[in-house]
Amino acid sequence: MFLNLDTTSLLFGFAIVAAFGFFFGTALDAVLKEGGFGPTGNTLLFIVGFFVAVVVANKHGISLSDPKMAIAWGLGGAFSFISVLALIKAGLARLGS
Repeated sequence: MFLNLDTTSLLFGFAIVAAFGFFFGTALDAVLKEGGFGPTGNTLLFIVGFFVAVVVANKHGISLSDPKMAIAWGLGGAFSFISVLALIKAGLARLGS
């Protein structure tokens, strides 16, 4: 079963990921400027990338019972997701000009 958590733990975890997502989203907006998706867009992409990475790792049989491993997978997925989408955006902008 996926992440055997009660509702309170799941909501608390989502709140923590959202807070870190906002922090990193704002920082990425300052770094990427027009190449990014704005602070809110970056935050949403960070949250989606985090949880998709955790779900994909879990589906492939990787044990995420250790919170450090789950956080590592989630952060890696979040930054990979934002990086790939920023590269796609930059490539499309370059083709359009």
